[in-house]
Amino acid sequence: MKHCYYNESVGFFYNNSRKELTSYWRTKDVLVVALGLTVSVIVLLTNLLVISAIIINRRFHYPIYYLLGNLAAADLFAGIAYMFLMFHTGPRTAELSLRTWFIRQSLLDTSLTASVVNLLAIAVERHQTVFTMQLHSSMSNQRVVILIICIWVTALLLGLIPSYGWHCLCDLGNCSRMAPLYSRSYLTFWALSNLVIFLIMVVVYTHIFVYVKRKMTRMSKHTSFHPRYKETMINLIKTVIIILSAFVICWTPGQVLLLLDGLACESCNVLALEKYVLLLAEINSLINAIVYSYRDNEMRSTFRKILCFICYRNPKYSPASVKSNVTKRRILSQNGHSTMDSSL
Repeated sequence: MKHCYYNESVGFFYNNSRKELTSYWRTKDVLVVALGLTVSVIVLLTNLLVISAIIINRRFHYPIYYLLGNLAAADLFAGIAYMFLMFHTGPRTAELSLRTWFIRQSLLDTSLTASVVNLLAIAVERHQTVFTMQLHSSMSNQRVVILIICIWVTALLLGLIPSYGWHCLCDLGNCSRMAPLYSRSYLTFWALSNLVIFLIMVVVYTHIFVYVKRKMTRMSKHTSFHPRYKETMINLIKTVIIILSAFVICWTPGQVLLLLDGLACESCNVLALEKYVLLLAEINSLINAIVYSYRDNEMRSTFRKILCFICYRNPKYSPASVKSNVTKRRILSQNGHSTMDSSL
């Protein structure tokens, strides 16, 4: 029968995994915390702005924007989770109870998983709208709500599993180096799950990219097409490239590092890069808001209304202007079908 160490301190498990616990603030610790808090505050503000814009503007009451709002909520939660980590790291780590330590890690895992799964949902939704030549998905509000609930249930399950059994408190030989209370098998599972989601996203967006590329090639042979149609296609390709690049840069290093730790790579110095790859993944929560929202002209207009509401007391932001913007966004091709949204 295995012996469990529920009454031991956090320091006991850190010593077991040979992960250093400092009793004083080093320059490196201060810089990481300062940078982390700065990124967290920016993530909170930008995603709050996105959520507010989606709520107040009826133009955004469509499935894709509900998913964008949920992505902003997930990234907002990620900002809160990362801020909680910054207040409970460095020398403070040794003072944490096992329960607080698990809460700290679960918040991060849940928020980051929700963000990634939501990115996948947006990719699938964009795939559907692009290939059906629609501006918005025909998905009903009820189905969107169910999808959002499924996203958070999945994130909660993956985030809370370690706290409810998939840990190494009863198996010290299986403890992770990066997360000394987590089982290496869980880290392997979590990293592989996210990498699989990543691969699916790559396939989906690559399919979109190839389709749009071929569409533009065929379109260029017909001079009768509206010039704005080509601009719409080019903007879509640019957005796809930004999405894939940001995701690869921000997420791949952390997932690979977790996988190496989960596979017990003794020659890999995973602890040296741990804090930096986590910060990089958090920065993706900021990039999400920029890529998926700030490239939308109507969204930017709503941001200006929120940030400079005094300037918008005049009739500039009127239903007529919104209608005009919507009309401009609905570019019709020769056969009368509307194109996809250029920014998403």
